[in-house]
Amino acid sequence: MLDRYFKIEGREREAVNWITRGVPAGVDDVTLASDECLMDANLEGSREVHRRIERLPDAAAPPGGPSLLDVKIELARRMLFACVCCERRCGADRSSGRTGFCGVPFESRYTSDFLHMGEEPELVPSHTIFFSGCTFECVYCQNWDIAMDARAGRQAEPEMLAAVLQEGVAQGSRNANFVGGNPDPHLYTILRTIELTGEAARFLPMVWNSNMYTSSEAMSILDGVIDVYLGDFRYGNDSCAEELSGVEGYFEVVSRNFAQAFASAEVMVRHLVLPGHLECCTRPVMEWASRNMPGVYFNLMFQYRPEYKAGLYPMIDARLTPEERARALAMAADYKLQ
Repeated sequence: MLDRYFKIEGREREAVNWITRGVPAGVDDVTLASDECLMDANLEGSREVHRRIERLPDAAAPPGGPSLLDVKIELARRMLFACVCCERRCGADRSSGRTGFCGVPFESRYTSDFLHMGEEPELVPSHTIFFSGCTFECVYCQNWDIAMDARAGRQAEPEMLAAVLQEGVAQGSRNANFVGGNPDPHLYTILRTIELTGEAARFLPMVWNSNMYTSSEAMSILDGVIDVYLGDFRYGNDSCAEELSGVEGYFEVVSRNFAQAFASAEVMVRHLVLPGHLECCTRPVMEWASRNMPGVYFNLMFQYRPEYKAGLYPMIDARLTPEERARALAMAADYKLQ
């Protein structure tokens, strides 16, 4: 569990973004290539990354021309003109000032970055960057002040964020952790930040801390950049997701993305137990995870508290009972989830 993550920390393996920098783009000029050409180059290049991923670190020179990372950055940049970063697929031209559901403008914004000591023990201290805006509208959101206001905070300039990540490495950070809100609408900013982090990113695992409602296109771009997916799997059905987070087609999208992440990187699943939702949500999530991601890191979370608009929903306008906690733990044992 998280074997490769620990090898990157120990400098026995390189972070996958560093490997991607060493794979030639397959096109002469990424800015002039067609979308189709770039998508083909991304697909073939990502396959090459996985062929190289277990090689020992070496001092091989980067390609003379553009790299696969350049391809991924260009694809993410183009997404800003017809945004499909998440599966809402708003198609907003963010360059013209339009925004989609999340409200994230052309230039990303973030509210804070620091060495977070409250994440999973294997990750701390985790250099966490909290971006503004979210692709969900959870009625019980515990981070609603930044998630529901995409213009909160300050402009997220990749050059500056790269500098703070470099400083974080010097201070002992174990990874770079991109969260929010939700990181999906900030894909381009995050990739540029990783690129500019330079040599400091060679042995710095990249963590995608997401609600996992990411588009298939964005997941393809992330393949070969992200070392660990720290993903929320909240609902076991679509109706609860639509009622409590305002999102459609939840289970199919999120389970697809977890399966893809599990096949290409390391995965840490977070499941926030909601009061009154053990049979409709907790059990189906556990059942799917145990069947499709055997041995996955599974964090059963009991810190739910009624926040934001939860008072309008009687079932979740309460704390978990001791009985619900005990039942959830028993389920996890039955499904052999850690």
